[in-house]
Amino acid sequence: MKHKIQNILKKKNKSKIVCLTAYSKNIAEIVDDHSDIVLVGDSLGSVLYNYNTTRKVTLNMMIEHTKSVRLGVKKSLLVIDLPYNTYRNKSEALKNSKKAIKETKCDAVKVEGGTRVKEIVKHLVKNKISVLGHIGITPQTAKGRFKSKGKNETEKRKLIKDAKDLEQSGAFGIVLECIYSDISKKITKLINIPTIGIGASVNCDGQVLVTDDLIGLNETKFRFVKKFGNIKKNIKSAVIKYKNSVKQKKFPSKKNSY
Repeated sequence: MKHKIQNILKKKNKSKIVCLTAYSKNIAEIVDDHSDIVLVGDSLGSVLYNYNTTRKVTLNMMIEHTKSVRLGVKKSLLVIDLPYNTYRNKSEALKNSKKAIKETKCDAVKVEGGTRVKEIVKHLVKNKISVLGHIGITPQTAKGRFKSKGKNETEKRKLIKDAKDLEQSGAFGIVLECIYSDISKKITKLINIPTIGIGASVNCDGQVLVTDDLIGLNETKFRFVKKFGNIKKNIKSAVIKYKNSVKQKKFPSKKNSY
């Protein structure tokens, strides 16, 4: 695991970091060949369970999905999101991180928040748990409609402080979500650990997207999402072919029967 973290750190200012989500072994096997980091995100709440907030996601849900993903990840760094209300203080964070790592054999945990969680991050790192930070829009604590961050000077100063505090606390990288381009560029230059953007411009050291979004399985309309495929169309085509074969009594044929 340590060498995987070192490989991520070495990419700072040299090679773009590719991060993708996975919630199952089948998807994990595919993205593992093309990613530096595979993230089991609490985004599974909306992607798989149709929740209107990630706050409904539990630690046990995250663990079960990460166990499946672990079966498909051989080379990438595997990171699990610690869900809402599982790291409210240092002892709770350590207990739940240990549980997640022990049961899933993942490599690191991800927590949302900057200065607010710096002591928690420091405590986890002190106890040999690798931590990926997350600032900007933080879905677990965001209220109301999501709004991009870093528009005014107050927000910019806060984001810079958040990033520096996470770095000083020992995080090996930081996700920057929906942060204005100028400030994401500044943060990336100011800190010595990698930044991974989602809606935070090409200026970051790497990028992350929800795999279900980029393959066209979801109808999400977030500005930062780009569809690189249309798997929904392919699935629909296969289902129609199956339906027609059943109705026309062409399936199952003799070779599909015992």
